[in-house]
Amino acid sequence: MCSGSASRRCCVPSSDPCSAIGGICQDDHLYCSGSYFTGKCNGGSTNRCCTSHHTEGASNSICDNIHVISRDTWGARRPAQRTTLGHSVNLFFVHHTAGRTCHTETECASVLKGVQNYHMDTRGYSDIGYSFLIGQDGQVYEGRGWGVVGAHTLHYNSCAYAASFMGNFMETLPPESALNAAKALAQCGVEKGYIKGTYSLFGHRDVGTTECPGDNLYKEIRNWTRYNSTRMATIQC
Repeated sequence: MCSGSASRRCCVPSSDPCSAIGGICQDDHLYCSGSYFTGKCNGGSTNRCCTSHHTEGASNSICDNIHVISRDTWGARRPAQRTTLGHSVNLFFVHHTAGRTCHTETECASVLKGVQNYHMDTRGYSDIGYSFLIGQDGQVYEGRGWGVVGAHTLHYNSCAYAASFMGNFMETLPPESALNAAKALAQCGVEKGYIKGTYSLFGHRDVGTTECPGDNLYKEIRNWTRYNSTRMATIQC
């Protein structure tokens, strides 16, 4: 493969770094039951190492009271850019995606990728818009996560986090496990210092002309302790 003497040979990068941590190299659009690691596989930027280990440095997205499925676990695309949200906020919004529901981690990973592709390729966002998403399986999935400005609620992205239930909840409700996960997520934000203890919770339709988060889900969250019945026009970001 090389000119010159017999001792001059071709050095080819291998997948050994991935194998060394018990992983396998695959295209990151595929589901990974553990976490994806970057820089351990040859090939293109989407060929990443899927292992059973959790991604280093991802602890800031993990809550003590609930299990949060990380971006790397569900195979998120890397954002085009990100803006840090470096202060605690006083607002938390509830949305629904108005699309497909999901009942398993594999199904939800597929839905998440569809939402992210729509947001990035059609809407022109730098990443999936929501801070977190919640499946019918009662699990929380990391979107942009804590400490990052989202693209979920016009005029309030720099002063709020948002959780979106995957599905359309005009006529139905998410299961109790999913509703409880959303409440626990907000409480996690308070405990981690990302959300102020005096925060107010709203539905997306409270700040704009939209059906989001669906009629039935909106009726539900209006009974939650932190829901604020004050119209947003009176609250400054």
